[in-house]
Amino acid sequence: MAANRSKDYYATLGVARNADSAAIRKAYRHLARKLHPDVNPGDTVSENRFKEVQEAYGVLSDEKKRTFYDQHGFYSDQAFTGGAGARTGGQPGGFGFDGFDFTDFGRQAGGGPGVDFGSLFDTFLGGGRRSRSGTAAKQPGEDLEYAMDIGFRDAIRGTTERLSIARQEACSTCGGAGLAKGTSPSPCGECGGNGQVHKAAGNMRFSVPCRTCQGEGTIRTMCPACRGEGRVSTHASIEIRIPAGAQENSRLRVPGKGNAGPRGGAPGDLYIVLRVGTHPFFRREGQHIHIEVPVTPAEAVLGGKIEVPTIDGTAFLRIPPGTDSGKTFRVRERGVKDPRTGQSGDQFVRILIVVPEIPDETTKDLMRQYAERNPENPREAILRQA
Repeated sequence: MAANRSKDYYATLGVARNADSAAIRKAYRHLARKLHPDVNPGDTVSENRFKEVQEAYGVLSDEKKRTFYDQHGFYSDQAFTGGAGARTGGQPGGFGFDGFDFTDFGRQAGGGPGVDFGSLFDTFLGGGRRSRSGTAAKQPGEDLEYAMDIGFRDAIRGTTERLSIARQEACSTCGGAGLAKGTSPSPCGECGGNGQVHKAAGNMRFSVPCRTCQGEGTIRTMCPACRGEGRVSTHASIEIRIPAGAQENSRLRVPGKGNAGPRGGAPGDLYIVLRVGTHPFFRREGQHIHIEVPVTPAEAVLGGKIEVPTIDGTAFLRIPPGTDSGKTFRVRERGVKDPRTGQSGDQFVRILIVVPEIPDETTKDLMRQYAERNPENPREAILRQA
C-alpha cells in the first residue's frame, strides 16, 4: 500500500475519526455489500470504489495500523514495518475479504436464491474466514436450557432444588487455556504470525487464513486432556433457587452456569423452564386461585358461614340465604403473592350444592312437605322460551 497523504480513510468509510471498531466494521460491511463486483458486474466505478473501501478497512480495522495512520496522516506497509515487507491484507491492486460475509450476495444481486458466494469463496480459498488479527480470540460459551418439574405449592411458596445437567466446564489440566502444561504459543513460520496468507486468481489477490496455523498466527501444543479446546464435557449438579410466585413456563436465568467458553472464554448462562404440577382442588390463573366448594341444600337455602381451604390455611366465607349452585364468591388477598409488587391475588370460591342421600323416611316426609308448600317450578322460564 503506497503512501498517499490525500486519502482520508475515515471519509472513505463514512465514519467519524473517533468511531469505534464496531462502527467501522458496520460501515465496511454495508459498503462492501453494496459495491462488491459480483453485485455490480462490469461496473468499473463500483469496483474501484470497492478497492478503496477494502484499503481503508484494512488500515482502520487494525489497531496498530490505525494508530500509525492517525499519527502520520498516511499509511504504507514499508513505512509501518520499516521495509520488512510485512504480510498484510491490503496489497496493491488486490482485495482482502477476511471478516466479510458473502452469503447474501446472490440474493441481493438477482432477487432470488442466487449463488451462495460464502460457500464459493470457502471452497476456492480453503475455507474458514477469521479475524484480521490472526489470533484465536476467546469465544463465549453457549447458553443452556433445561426443563424442571416442581410441585404446585413449591411454585407458590418458593423452594430450592438441585438439577443435574450435562455441560462443558473449563479443563482443569490446562486451566481452560487449551495449551499443554509448560508450553506457550509460538509465531507461525508460514504466515509470520499474521494468520493470513495471500492467493491470486487472475488479477485479484485474496487474503486467506493460513493452513498451517488455521488462521491463528500461532502454533500451539494442545492440552492432551481437552485436545486444545480448553473445556471438557461433564455432568454438574447445580442448586436452583425457585422464587415464590413462579408460574408455568417461567424462565429462570442462572448466570455463568452454561457451557464454558473455548480456550478460556466467558461461560454462557443456564436457563431453567419451569413445569408446575397441578393440585387436586386448587386451580391457578396468574396470581388468583380458584376452587369449587360443596355445600348442603340446607346451607344453600338458609345461608351461613362456611369454612373454605386456601393456599395458606383456611378462611371463613359467609354465603347469603338462597345461594344457587355455581355462584362464585371472592375472598380477597388469599391468592398468590406477586414477587415483583408484593401484592397478593384473590381466591374465587364457586359454590356447588350437593344433594345427600336420605336413608330414613322421616327426612323424606319433611322433603315432601316442603315440596307441597313450595310448588314453584324452576324450569318454568326455559319451558316458556323453548
